[in-house]
Amino acid sequence: RVALQSQSGWVPLLLALLHELQAPASRWRPYFALWPELGRLEHPMFWPEEERRCLLQGTGVPEAVEKDLANIRSEYQSIVLPFMEAHPDLFSLRVRSLELYHQLVALVMAYSFQEPLEEEEDEKEPNSPVMVPAADILNHLANHNANLEYSANCLRMVATQPIPKGHEIFNTYGQMANWQLIHMYGFVEPYPDNTDDTADIQMVTVREAALQGTKTEAERLLVYERWDFLCKLEMVGEEGAFVIGREEVLTEEELTTTLKVLCMPAEEFRELKDQDGGGDDKREEGSLTITNIPKLKASWRQLLQNSVLLTLQTYATDLKTDQGLLSNKEVYAKLSWREQQALQVRYGQKMILHQLLELTS
Repeated sequence: RVALQSQSGWVPLLLALLHELQAPASRWRPYFALWPELGRLEHPMFWPEEERRCLLQGTGVPEAVEKDLANIRSEYQSIVLPFMEAHPDLFSLRVRSLELYHQLVALVMAYSFQEPLEEEEDEKEPNSPVMVPAADILNHLANHNANLEYSANCLRMVATQPIPKGHEIFNTYGQMANWQLIHMYGFVEPYPDNTDDTADIQMVTVREAALQGTKTEAERLLVYERWDFLCKLEMVGEEGAFVIGREEVLTEEELTTTLKVLCMPAEEFRELKDQDGGGDDKREEGSLTITNIPKLKASWRQLLQNSVLLTLQTYATDLKTDQGLLSNKEVYAKLSWREQQALQVRYGQKMILHQLLELTS
């Protein structure tokens, strides 16, 4: 067990799959026969890098995939391959392959289940993934009609509404934005079906927008001082993002605090800093729900608007171009499957960001 500890926690399961795949008499062979063809998985990690970057630029997917690939490579070379080489009687040469390991990681990502932690276990590491034959055959929809219930002895797929005879049963994989669906499962829900879709504004983008509004070196330094203070409060981080849904800001506390600290008068900031972030915080400006954004202070709205504009610049195409592709059925039909999926991801995010632009105007 010590030898198989890893950052992902997936190594024992993946090694078990590698071992069973090569065993002609494996009891799991009928289950493997239900799997999709491993060489035809459509996760973006299998797209050529140039295609991935071109089609999904600005969506957050290329960066997530690069991290995945680096972690997979490191895990395979430092833990998995040495273990297989140390046990040649258990692992034949044909399963000692980084390519096969990539494919199995993608399969576990898309088909495994993780039992949720109990409320009192929130501080614990997530449970390890498990493969559950038959439970993994259902497709996902945000507007699902069934979900999985965990008990001590079994898993039960339970209808959440009446399902007419002949209609498909849809599970939910969780509240997944389209960029998460394509990253983890290799598909998306076409716009506007995914009611759980979100758009990210990178936290450092808000800092960049604040810096754009400075005129002197002293003002720039004050922005960095405020940013460091927010880092200390654990409201922001260099790799974090503010997550905006269609109807709510999912990172409301973090974004509210960030806008407040970056926009408050210098004297007020000094007082807040002296209190070490404490003091009265009744948020007289109102909560940061989508409907309340037009009621925010003008300085807050301006900073948020500038942050959205900077975010929109990270995409390779603008909303109008994507709208043209989506609205023309003949043109859309000629796009490759990957182009269609990537277009749906980009378009959904941009619609949320443009809604923010309107609300902050």
